[in-house]
This record gives sequence, structure tokens and C-alpha cells, in this order.
Amino acid sequence: MKILFKGAHVFPISKKPFTGDVLVENGKIRQIGEKIKPGKGTEIFDVSGKYLFPGFIDAHCHIGLYPEGLGATESEGNEMTDPVTAHLQALDAFYPDDVAISKALSGGVTTVFVVMGSANPVGGQGFIAKFNGKTAAEMCIKNPAGVKMAFGENPKRVYSEKKIMPNTRMGTASVIRSFLMKSQDYMKKKESILKEGKEFTERDPKYEVGEKLLKRELPARMHAHRADDILTAIRIAEEFNLSFVIEHCTEGYKIADILASKKVPVVAGPLLTFATKLELRDMTMGALKILSEKGVLTALMCDHPVIPLEHATVQAAAAMRYGVKEEELLKMLTINPATILGLSEKVGSLEPGKDADIVIWSGHPFDMKSVVEKVFIEGNMVYSK
Repeated sequence: MKILFKGAHVFPISKKPFTGDVLVENGKIRQIGEKIKPGKGTEIFDVSGKYLFPGFIDAHCHIGLYPEGLGATESEGNEMTDPVTAHLQALDAFYPDDVAISKALSGGVTTVFVVMGSANPVGGQGFIAKFNGKTAAEMCIKNPAGVKMAFGENPKRVYSEKKIMPNTRMGTASVIRSFLMKSQDYMKKKESILKEGKEFTERDPKYEVGEKLLKRELPARMHAHRADDILTAIRIAEEFNLSFVIEHCTEGYKIADILASKKVPVVAGPLLTFATKLELRDMTMGALKILSEKGVLTALMCDHPVIPLEHATVQAAAAMRYGVKEEELLKMLTINPATILGLSEKVGSLEPGKDADIVIWSGHPFDMKSVVEKVFIEGNMVYSK
């Protein structure tokens, strides 16, 4: 099946915008350029004057775990019964009929990393989804795709109420270190038994996940707001040679030189919101300008449902008031999160060979009057206004 989008203002992200065409074949982008010949059997969409973008990507959200309209009592986002729940999978709690999914499409968001909340120091495994299916399995494109860890106030608050460790920041760090050390011991024991030609019969789902972290098969997705928490997360990650990403990174701008020198990827945000706790008091949208200027690989999250995914471009547009360049913000919604998620060869820009995840806007997405008219994922229309 071939589709030709003709006459749009095309924003490839990987190169400068131009007015022209995009040819899609069998769910992939085949060609972009000016005056592309359609060929026989090609479905043509005249999108003259419209704005054509790749689908936006949010590399940290809780959509489907906190379904819209059901209230906090029906949420599935936190298993607040044990500080270490590495073996949990967010996919098992995902609600594919969450009405927020269609609303996310109406905001141009097509791909997300879905992860549990930050109640536990080691929370569990998140997955990557595209909004082009009816079931969790149909939407999921990678599971697991990262292990949630949390520093700062949230684990302290949850477990102080339960009167168990952790009650402090050092307690949280200790819980995470202990999990990783036990995972190391688990690996050594397994390797020893397997070397003897025996069957390993003592499998523990928690430490199976720890093994994947230690082998860098899964990245640690490390929730940290304050600068000192970010540095603690980095210290532990380096101690155990983990692949990792800093989530939220609210005060990352204070240590941007360190993040840049260590090449630490960041999923920043949400920033267009109220400071609901002490560790957010120095929050500023100006952080994005500092991080991008220092060369930190930065994606911008909504942390849905904190900011509904449908408003991803509203948050990004607001950041321009703080001096963040438009082209940098567009990268934070597209190729940067794709790179952080390990998907940059498939999504995040409009290039031949990549998935045809295409959004047709009435105007520029950062213009508040603009609306999404059509969304295509892998060449199939999944939303039409």
C-alpha cells in the first residue's frame, strides 16, 4: 500500500523544514522531497498548507496505569507493599481502553514509555507502546524496556508511614544498593551451578531483573528531582556500571556541566505545573535551555496524568518563553526521546526507512490555535478529526 502526502510544510526533524511531499509504502517512509511522483495505486492526500510532523514521543508516562475518570482508588501505578518490586511489569496493569489514549493522539503523541510510579526505590519494569492497537499486547512494541528506580521524597513518604526502611535518603540508596549487591551474588551462584552442568532451580524473579540491569540489558530509569538526588543516582549507577537515564531531573540545570561531561541522558519534566513538594521548589522551565545549551541529551516528558499527553505541545511551546529554541524543543519531543528509548532507527524523524508515524497539523504545533487533523502509525490512519 502506497500513500503520498502532497504539498505540506514538512518538518523532518533530521534536517530543515521544507514544503513538499512524503511517500509511504507498506508502513515505512519511502521518500521525502519535492514533487514526488505517486505511481499507480497510490492513495493521495492533498495536505497543501498543512504541517506534517513525525509522531511525538513521551519517554516517561503513566497512561493506562491511572485511567482517566476512574479516580485514585482505581489506579494501578504503585505496588506500595515492598520497597523492592523489580519483578513487576507495568504491561500487566495497562488499561488499553483508557480514554486518555485517543486524547493523546489528538495531541500528536504516538509512542510512549509507560512506567509505574515512584513509591518504591526499585519499582519494576516499564514498556514501550504505540497507540495503534486495541489490546495491551497489540500496542506494546518492547517489554521490558527499563527498570524504574526512585530517589528523593516519594519512597521516604510511603515507607515512613509504614514504619519500615527507607525513611531517609540514605535508606533509599541503601535499599537500591542492597538489591544490586544481592543481584550480583545471585548471578555468581547461578553461573557456578550452570558451570557444573547442573540445572539452576532457585530462580528469583526480582534478581533475574537485577541480573539484566547488571548486564546492561535493561537501563535503570532513575527518578530524581533534587541535584543531590541526581548525583546519588549517578553515583550508584557508576558503582554498578549500569546503563541509566535520569527521570524528571528538576534541578539538573544546577549540575548541567556534570551531566554533560558524563553524557547522562535526561527525560525532563513535567515543568508546566505547580511545585507540589519541597524538592520541586526550584523548578523552572529555563532548565531546558541550560541543559540543551550544555549538550545534555534531553527529552521532555508530561508525566501523564500530571500533564495530560494531549498537551505535550502546550508545555513545549511555553518553554519558548524561557529562551529555549524551537528546534531544540521539537527534538525533545521526537528524536531525543527516540534515542533515549533505543528507537532512533525507527521513529523520531521523517527519513526513508523509518516507520510512517505521521501527524498532520492544521498549523504549527506550538501555535495554540493548531489542531491535529490526522494521525498515521506505520502508515495506518488511527485518528481523524
